[in-house]
Amino acid sequence: MTNSFTQIKNLANFKDKEATIAGWLYNSRSSGKIQFLIIRDGTGLCQCIAEKGKVPDELFEELRHLGQESSLTVTGAVRKDERSVGGYELAVSGAEIIHTTTDYPITPKSHGIDFLLKHRHLHLRSQRQWCIGKIRHTVIDAIRRFFNDNGFILIDTPIFTAMAGEDTQTLFGVDYFGEPLHLTQTGQLHLESAAMSFGKVYCFGPTFRAEKSKTRRHLTEFWMVEPEVAFIDLDGLLELAENFVSFIVAQVLQKNKSELEALGADTATLSKIRPPFYRLTYTEAVEILAGERTKEFLAKQLEELKGQKEQTEKRIAGLEEEQKGQIKQWKREKNAAELIELRTELDEVNVRIENNPKHAKLAAGFQWGKDLGGSDETIISQMHDKPVFVTHYPKAAKAFYMKTDRGNEKVVLNFDLLAPAGFGEIIGGSVREDNHNLLVERIKDQGLNIENYTWYLDLRKYGSVPHGGFGLGVERTVAWVTGERHIRQCIAFPRLMDRVYI
Repeated sequence: MTNSFTQIKNLANFKDKEATIAGWLYNSRSSGKIQFLIIRDGTGLCQCIAEKGKVPDELFEELRHLGQESSLTVTGAVRKDERSVGGYELAVSGAEIIHTTTDYPITPKSHGIDFLLKHRHLHLRSQRQWCIGKIRHTVIDAIRRFFNDNGFILIDTPIFTAMAGEDTQTLFGVDYFGEPLHLTQTGQLHLESAAMSFGKVYCFGPTFRAEKSKTRRHLTEFWMVEPEVAFIDLDGLLELAENFVSFIVAQVLQKNKSELEALGADTATLSKIRPPFYRLTYTEAVEILAGERTKEFLAKQLEELKGQKEQTEKRIAGLEEEQKGQIKQWKREKNAAELIELRTELDEVNVRIENNPKHAKLAAGFQWGKDLGGSDETIISQMHDKPVFVTHYPKAAKAFYMKTDRGNEKVVLNFDLLAPAGFGEIIGGSVREDNHNLLVERIKDQGLNIENYTWYLDLRKYGSVPHGGFGLGVERTVAWVTGERHIRQCIAFPRLMDRVYI
C-alpha cells in the first residue's frame, strides 16, 4: 500500500478533484439508496457519500454493514459543502476495506468514567479526546517556542533524587540498588545550579506527587515546565509568567480554533488573556474570602446554577421524549450525541451546586496563616475574568527555598497564578533564598536532612545572586484553555491514585 493518501485537513486543496483518504469509520447512517460515512484519519473528519448505482452493489452492501472503527480507504470527488463536517465531502466512487470491526465497545451513547478509563486505549479516538490532544500538542509546542526564542537553555534534570523540593509526605519512594531515593517532585533545585551557569534555563518533563487525593485537579504523574532565571526579582517573575501564559493562549487561539469550538471552550474570554494580569497579595485574598463580597458572589452563583440545572433537565427530558417517537436515524443520532453532552453538563452543575455551600463555609472561616486550598482558589479565580496573581504567602505555609520578604519576615516572595472561571492554580513560583545562613535555618526548621542539600547550599557560598523561577502544570493549563473540568482528560494516559490500568 503506497502512502499517497490525501489528509482530510488538506481536502480544500482538492476541490472538484478526485482524492483518496485513508482512515477509520467514525460514524455512519443509511438513507435508502444513499449512505453517509463519517471518516476520521487523525487530521479531521470527512463525510463520504456513497450512492447506490455509483459504486458496485457488492461494495455498497459492504459499506452498509461496516462496523464503527473499521479501517478503509475511500476515493471520490471532493465537493465543498458548508453543512458537512470540515466543510468538504467526498462523493464516493470507490473504497477498499482494510479491516472490518464488530462490537466496538465505545458507542455513541453515554458511558461511565470508569468504563472510559478502562478503555482509554480506544477512548483516545473519540472526538473530544482528539480535540484535547491537539490542543495539548499546541500548548507544549508554545512552551518550547517561548523559552527557546527568549534565550532560555533547556536543561534535563534527574527523575531519581534524594532531595525533597515540596512536602515530604508526597514522595514516591524507590529502592535504588539498595539506597532509598524517590521520584522527583520538581526539577527546580537542580535547575538553580544550571541557572548559575547559563543565566536563563528551563526543564520540561514528568513529575510525581504521591498525594492521596481523588479530586479533579490531581494526578500522581503530570508534566511540568520550570524556568529559572538569575538576577531577577518578584516583579520580574510576574512579568515573565504573564507574558508566557499569554503567548500559550494566543498560540492555541491561532492554531486550534476549530477544536476549541468543538469543545465549547470560551474563546471570547480566552481572547482577553493578555498582560497585565490581576494582582492580589495573600492578605488581600484572605480579606476577600472572609468578606461580604464573597458571600454575595456565592449566593448569586448558587441561584444561577439552580436555574441552569432546571433548564438542562428540561432539555434532557424533551430530547428523551423525542427519542421515543418516530424520527429519522440521523436526528436520533444527533439527539443521542446532544444528550451525552447535556448529561455531562448536568453532572458538572450538580457538583458545583453541592460544593457551593461548602466553599462558602470554608471561605467564611478562613484564617490568615493557612495555605489557600482548592476551594479558596476556585472562589478567587471565579471572581476574575483573567488570571490573577496571589503573592506574599505566609512563610510557615511554604517551602524552605522561598526567600523571606526582608520587609516582612512573616511572608515570602512567592506567587501562585490562578486561572479564571474556577480552574485555580496553574503556576507556582518564587524568588529563591540566596543567603546561605538563612537557607540553612529554613532547611533545619522543616526537619529536612541537611546532608542531602550540601551541593545546593554551595550555590549560596560561591557567587550567590538573586534568582527565581516557577513551574507551570501542563494538564491544568490544558484543562483551563479547553474548559475541561476533569484533569484526567488532559493527558493521554492519566495516572491516578486508584488507577494505573493502562
